[in-house]
Amino acid sequence: MDALKTREEQTNLAETVTRNEASSLTRMWIPIGAAVFVIALIGSASVVPQLRPLHFFQALIYIAVVTLAHRNSAWGFGAGLAIALFWNSLQLFVTHNFQIGARLFWSFLHTGQIRQFDTMMVTVGGIGHFILIIACMAAVLRQGSDNNKWWKFLGGAVACLAYFALIVSLLLPRH
Repeated sequence: MDALKTREEQTNLAETVTRNEASSLTRMWIPIGAAVFVIALIGSASVVPQLRPLHFFQALIYIAVVTLAHRNSAWGFGAGLAIALFWNSLQLFVTHNFQIGARLFWSFLHTGQIRQFDTMMVTVGGIGHFILIIACMAAVLRQGSDNNKWWKFLGGAVACLAYFALIVSLLLPRH
């Protein structure tokens, strides 16, 4: 009986340590990734005023992700990973704005001239998203053994992407 109790205590201790590690990830890296992305949104909106409404409502996603992640919620980890993965995939493989922004940033370092600041911000935002992707995945993997964690993770991802699709369809400037 004592060995069983000791094994249970060890399991509980291991889960507590794991939760504390996940908690440090959520308290430090998820807010950093989200903040870097929000800074990119602000930078982009400062030079393209038509994007301000969209970027305001998009920033709310990151506030929700940070809030939920602070509570160690799989909903927040799913939302953070999904929006970051979707947005980075779009910028890397469809529009190629991530690569264009990196070239513009490199040109700025060599010439001192800023051209297409909003496109440079895509690269900054992408970097924030890479941090968010890694931190959210690590946090959810280190979370306790809640049987519903993956359903909550998926629910957060779906809800976040549905919200993003809605705000883009309503607020993306039409040229």
